Amino acid sequence: MKKIYLSAVAFMMLFSCQNDQTDSTTLSTVAVGQRGCASQDVLDAQMKADPTLVLRMNKIEAFTQKSMLTNRLVNGKVVIPVVVNVLYRTAEENISDAQIQSQIDVLNADYNATNSDFNSIPSEFAGVAANVGITFELVNIIRKSTNKSSWGTRDVMKNGKRGGIDATDPTTTLNMWACTIGGGILGYAQFPGGSNATDGVVIDSHYFGKSAAASYPYNLGRTGSHEVGHWMNLRHIWGDASCGNDLVSDTPVHKTSNYGVPIYPYESTCLPAHNEMTMNYMDYTDDRGMYMFTNGQKSRMSALFVSGGARSGFGS
Repeated sequence: MKKIYLSAVAFMMLFSCQNDQTDSTTLSTVAVGQRGCASQDVLDAQMKADPTLVLRMNKIEAFTQKSMLTNRLVNGKVVIPVVVNVLYRTAEENISDAQIQSQIDVLNADYNATNSDFNSIPSEFAGVAANVGITFELVNIIRKSTNKSSWGTRDVMKNGKRGGIDATDPTTTLNMWACTIGGGILGYAQFPGGSNATDGVVIDSHYFGKSAAASYPYNLGRTGSHEVGHWMNLRHIWGDASCGNDLVSDTPVHKTSNYGVPIYPYESTCLPAHNEMTMNYMDYTDDRGMYMFTNGQKSRMSALFVSGGARSGFGS
C-alpha cells in the first residue's frame, strides 16, 4: 500500500510534461483496441501553457490531504447537476436522449455501489470497496450541428466561437461534451484547478453511456465513470508512472495500466509482492472489467465538496 508524500517539487515531477496534443479536425474515427484516456496529457499541456496551474493544484492537494486527515469531509448529500453538450455531424453522433440518460444512470450506479458487478469484488479488496455516495442529475441537453469530423483534445469543443458549445455554469454544474474526439481517445477530463471555461468531461459519442454493441468492449458507460473520477481529482491507479503513486493510500501499487479483463489474482511486479486492483475504475480495463472505487478514493473525492474545497459550489 502507498504512503502519501507530497511537496511542490514532487507534485511537479508527478505531472511532468509528456506528449503535446494537437488540435486537429482531420483525425479519423478509428476502431479502438485499447482504452485511451487523454486526461493526463491534457493536464500536462495545460500546465505547460499556464505554470500557475501547478500552484493552484498544489493548494488543492494540500487542502485535500488536510481534509482527509482531520475527517473534515462533506456530510450533506452531494448532487451533481449535469449538462450534456452534444456536437454532431452525423445522425450516429447525435446520440439520443435515452443514451444520454443511460450515462447518468451508470454514474449513479457506479458512484453509489448499486452496479450489479459490485458483488464481483474479490474478498481481498471488499474491505476497502466504497459507496462514494455522490449522485448525478441530468438538467439539460444542448445540441449543435457541426461540420467537424473530429475535435482532438485541445478543448475546441468547449468554445462556442470555434464551433463548440460553451460550458454552462461550470462552478455549479458538471458539463459533459459528447462528440467524436478522434485518435483512439475515448475521453478526457479536466482536473480541479483548471479554467472554468474548459471545466468538465469530454466523452467520444461512440462510448457515451450504454452504447451500441459496435462500441464493445467500451459500451457500458464506464468511460464516463473513469473520466468523472478524474474530474473529482482521482489519478490513474498506476500514478502515470511505473509503480507510481496515485495519492491514495488503500489502492495497491500498479506496475502500469492494465487492459482487457485481467484474471484475478493478478500479481504485480512492483515489490513487495501483492495483487493489483485491476477492477478499479481508474485503471484502463474494459468496461466489464472495472467496477469499484475505494474508501481512500472516496475521501479524496469528498474533500472537493467541503467548505473551501475546489468544488464546494456543488456541496449541499
